Amino acid sequence: MSRIAKAPVNIPMGVEIDLVGNHMIIKGTNGQLSHTLNSAVNVNISNDVVQVEWNKDDKKATAQAGTARAILSNMVKGVSDGFEKRLTLIGVGYRAQAKENILSLSLGFSHPVDFVVPSGITVETPTQTEIIVRGNDKQLVGEVSAKIRAYRPPEPYKGKGVRYSDEHVVRKEAKKK
Repeated sequence: MSRIAKAPVNIPMGVEIDLVGNHMIIKGTNGQLSHTLNSAVNVNISNDVVQVEWNKDDKKATAQAGTARAILSNMVKGVSDGFEKRLTLIGVGYRAQAKENILSLSLGFSHPVDFVVPSGITVETPTQTEIIVRGNDKQLVGEVSAKIRAYRPPEPYKGKGVRYSDEHVVRKEAKKK
């Protein structure tokens, strides 16, 4: 039995949820998100609380209920507060600069890497070695952060590369003669 799906999702002030069949549209101060739920799951909205309902005898419906509740919770948090990921560049000469919707990265290659930021995401560079990715869609924020990190993932010997600010890179000892 899914324990995640049993927990209700509280709707904060300023967030509206429209349900048309299995298609949900959530509007808030940070924008609008939409999602189509699985047909095995139903959503009940009452008194600023959203509850997920499903057939408890069906294992696939139970799994979909937990997924639907997690997605719904992330969407509500996204339109009210938003999500952010912080990246740090570690290495000599590694720099980042954000201009409008293009993030220019100098990562030790012979050329600068220009990353086009998708719509719905904002990228800031408070310093040359910090990148902040913000948006209201948790999946998209994580995906953009992972793509930026993938250009130069941290290597285990010196720790150089692009890493999440809370990421710990396990260092290897250098080869001895």
